[in-house]
Amino acid sequence: MATAWLTPQEVAARLRVHPGTLANWRYQGVGPRYRKLTEAKNSPVRYALGDVEDYMAREGAPA
Repeated sequence: MATAWLTPQEVAARLRVHPGTLANWRYQGVGPRYRKLTEAKNSPVRYALGDVEDYMAREGAPA
C-alpha cells in the first residue's frame, strides 16, 4: 500500500495549528515525525499520514 504524504499546511489544518507552529516543533524536535525530500537545508518537508494519525492519537489532538 502506498504511503499518503501530507504537506505542512495539510498537517497544520488537521492539528488546528499554524504552519509556523509545525516549523517550531520541527526545530524543537517535537510534534509528528516528518521527512525532508532531499538533503538540502531548504528541502521541502512531508509528513506520512500514519505518523500524523499516530501523533494525534498519542497527544489527544483534535480529530
